Amino acid sequence: MKVNLDKIRRAAKKTVLIGMLLMVGGFAFGQSAQNIESSNPYVKLGQKALIDGDFKAAVTNLEKALPDEKNNLDLMYMLGYSQYQIGEYKKSIESFSAVLNGRPDDVNAYYYRAKVSNTLAADPQTKLNDKQRADLLESSIADYNKAIGLDDSDMKLYQNRAMAYRDLGNLVGTPTSKNYNKEAAATYYDGSIKDLETVLAKNPSRKDLNLELKKLKVYRSSL
Repeated sequence: MKVNLDKIRRAAKKTVLIGMLLMVGGFAFGQSAQNIESSNPYVKLGQKALIDGDFKAAVTNLEKALPDEKNNLDLMYMLGYSQYQIGEYKKSIESFSAVLNGRPDDVNAYYYRAKVSNTLAADPQTKLNDKQRADLLESSIADYNKAIGLDDSDMKLYQNRAMAYRDLGNLVGTPTSKNYNKEAAATYYDGSIKDLETVLAKNPSRKDLNLELKKLKVYRSSL
């Protein structure tokens, strides 16, 4: 019997994505069955596209569903996640903000809004000035703070906050930046170092984070 390797790969990719959504999202299969039970055809198409990894199609269909599903927080979560995947960062932030307006204890929505804000701030292709980048990084850190306040056992929150602290330290610690502030940079680097040490206390074998920690200490001492 001839084995269709492409079909197997597609099925494996779909299984991995579903598992990821179950683990970090909780939006389509966890907190509410609203999306699954929706009779809106665009919701169903958007869900299928998301599970298939076609995030552009997911955004297209979920946006078409919005007029009738504007209060569907699970749809907004899916939309924000898909927008993030295709680089529509500002729209993604707006979508996750809508989720948090209706579900202010959603740890994963804080996590993703923080992650998107950091990604947007660090993207050299975006036409943002240093002040705008700093504001985004501060918003990212604030969201990680809220997420950690709700779940202080999730190490990915500390790891990602460490990167936001690092990026903000790099930004305000650069003498050519209009936001240059040596003292503030030191504080941000200290925050990043502390967060990485928290993660490494649980996972000491993380070579990537050990290397990042060494770099951060060099940045801190070079101010």
